[in-house]
Amino acid sequence: MKTGLLGGLVLIGAAVSALAETPAALDSRPNVLFIYTDDQSHRTLGSYLEEGAWPWVRTPNLDRLAAEGVKFSMAYGSSWCAPSRAIVLTGQQPHAIQGIDLNRDPTSRRPWATLADGYDPAVTPMWPRNLRQAGYDTAMIGKWHLGQNAGHGDLWDHSVVWDQNTPEGDWYNDQSLSIDGAPAEVVPGYSTLVYTDFAEDYIRRDHDKPWLMWLCYNAPHLPNTVHPDTRDDYTDVEVPIPADWYGPRAGKPTYMRTLTMFEPDLEGRPRYGHRSWRLEDLIVGYNRLVLTLDEAMGRLLDTLEETGQLDNTVIVFTSDQGFAWGERGYAWKVGPYDACLRMPLLVRYPPEAVAGGVVRSPVSIADVVPTILSYTGLEVDWPLHGRNLRPALQAPEAGVEGRVLIEHFLSSFGPQIKTAVTDENNFTRTIPWWLAIVDGHHKYIRSLVPNEIEEIYDLQADPDEQHNLALNPSHRKLLEKMRSALIEELEATDAHFIDSIPAPREINFQP
Repeated sequence: MKTGLLGGLVLIGAAVSALAETPAALDSRPNVLFIYTDDQSHRTLGSYLEEGAWPWVRTPNLDRLAAEGVKFSMAYGSSWCAPSRAIVLTGQQPHAIQGIDLNRDPTSRRPWATLADGYDPAVTPMWPRNLRQAGYDTAMIGKWHLGQNAGHGDLWDHSVVWDQNTPEGDWYNDQSLSIDGAPAEVVPGYSTLVYTDFAEDYIRRDHDKPWLMWLCYNAPHLPNTVHPDTRDDYTDVEVPIPADWYGPRAGKPTYMRTLTMFEPDLEGRPRYGHRSWRLEDLIVGYNRLVLTLDEAMGRLLDTLEETGQLDNTVIVFTSDQGFAWGERGYAWKVGPYDACLRMPLLVRYPPEAVAGGVVRSPVSIADVVPTILSYTGLEVDWPLHGRNLRPALQAPEAGVEGRVLIEHFLSSFGPQIKTAVTDENNFTRTIPWWLAIVDGHHKYIRSLVPNEIEEIYDLQADPDEQHNLALNPSHRKLLEKMRSALIEELEATDAHFIDSIPAPREINFQP
């Protein structure tokens, strides 16, 4: 098997039939509980205090996961929800994913990305299908967000799907859910707890083979529709306001110099949206949503323990990406900055994962796929773009070799990117397409706009990404190194649009 990351293409040969012929081996493989939240910053967990968590957050059950497993302190998601989910299901970067065409549907009540006709497994391979064939029972519960075909009976033996486009209910109350492929019907209750009910029911089933459950919460995505039990929490906390919520910002690309998603009130403090919400209130509400998530984590851990499955289950907790709250002017994801992208990543599996271990190397959502496949013994016959993190779980202090590649093409995939990289509409978007790599403690950002400046940040010395080293003559060699590193990562993952990347602005480094 050839391994590596985005810095080394992972080619894994097929061995599904061999696994299927050895039931005894199947029985010894662990279960996998893959918990996936939406827009959750790493700063919402008490265990990430060293990484900048709000000091008043309380997440005892998630902190238990960190204490009993391994925490990845620099974990990066994709730039947006749908691409992140596509990476998780295929193990590939968006530029390599074929057969997914997410276009906005103007006839929908909520014009989110939809895919009415589903996908072709021969064109868009997704590993849960192979895992079913290899003897695992598979389940998907929660937010789907990759079109109207969620793959019941193909990817999943059991499914409880919210496709985000149904007219009934909302993000948090009385959602319309499709259960095991049936027409969607309203299921009363608060979605975070409803998904947990379904998940507990699945865990308690009489399983005769190992199982995978992909549990996709829509919390803590806006709107901040909090559970009644959390409405009075965090009432008196002090919420700091990022200094750069309002421009101008020196040393940033053109679109970033004045970008802000807030308006100042009469006191000059940031307010967001047509309802003019105070930023402080939004941050508090956001973390109230996480309180209910944390309650759900406690329930899941208790259920696994009660059923004797806790220590034979690989628990992966992460999100699709982070979420900025005022930093660089964002109240969103999709920006190339850590505040927008960094998420929690916790892995608990006592036979291997070192309790309380911390991995400080940068890792990616793409790395989760080969890691899960390693535990299940599954090998697939298409290229994966992530690294197997299993060795780092056994020796966290050794870290992870290689770089992290992150790309922002919004909802475009595969060949759509090649034809659209030089589309002038890309350049006129509020947040244009971009590419980024994180190599050690340096991040390089390349805006896909002609004649635009590049960005390099030392994330160790400058975690708020204020000082663009790409403009500093003393860092010219670093700039050349990072430029080359980006091309290497793109070549390693067969990105056919390399020759279409617009040239950056040339900087005169002469004294």
